[in-house]
Amino acid sequence: MRRDELADFLRRRREAIRPAEVGLADGPRRRTTGLRREEVAMLAGMSVDYVVRLEQGRSSQPSTQLLGALARALRLSDDERDHLFHLAGHQPTPAEGVARLARAGLIRMLDLLGDTPAMVLSDLGEVLAQNRAAVLLTGDHTGFSGDRRYAVYRWFTDPATRDVNPPEEQEHHTRRLVADLRATAGRRSGDPTVAGLIERLQAESADFLRLWSEHEVAVRRADRKTMLHPRVGRLVMDCETLVTPDQGQQLVVLTPADPETRERVELLRVLGIEEFPTEAGTDARS
Repeated sequence: MRRDELADFLRRRREAIRPAEVGLADGPRRRTTGLRREEVAMLAGMSVDYVVRLEQGRSSQPSTQLLGALARALRLSDDERDHLFHLAGHQPTPAEGVARLARAGLIRMLDLLGDTPAMVLSDLGEVLAQNRAAVLLTGDHTGFSGDRRYAVYRWFTDPATRDVNPPEEQEHHTRRLVADLRATAGRRSGDPTVAGLIERLQAESADFLRLWSEHEVAVRRADRKTMLHPRVGRLVMDCETLVTPDQGQQLVVLTPADPETRERVELLRVLGIEEFPTEAGTDARS
């Protein structure tokens, strides 16, 4: 770990980011054009003290998870993100490193979408990044660990996950999840991450085992779904999915499908973020 170089790199990147680039107001009392340390801490979901220690070269080696959060907060390019990992003494791998970090271009698109809910997902349904509008709509889904990172795993192993969709739509969503996973498994044949997830799902869910044996295959592109939001009620959303050329990540954009839903989404923006039960949050992939 090259602490001094890491500290200098983080400090310079923080000072180079304008608040508007990450959805923050400049404010009349701002003495610098860059971000404040507390703003970086807020965006990355870590303590201000830790950000200070990193910039002063006094921290312990940050984990790959913390580095990913910093890369998103500072809007690093793919090359800058790789450099950050190297300075911190980590070598990201395609399977569990770089592929689990949202691409820099997709992060910028989240910023540009503003009040339109959007999120970046891996091809296994792990939420890699969300804009504020998406957090209001679905809750924060970036903090899961282990197999619970994957929407398909939560859907088949946690019954409460299904409560956010009306009963009449659950079978449709269940089949879409399995068909999408089948497509990913075919594209990533021999990948131990995918194979292990499927094996564990087959062992833990008889419902998954039954549907998996039917060999339905379908890659998600566009969909309409009904969400039962705990604060504003029934929402009918159109979901458009844009896929990166390597099909490894997806940008999912959600827009109201009718005037009533539009009004309720606007109300949700006014209400803002309060306590939101992440475990029971609406799942964008379900």
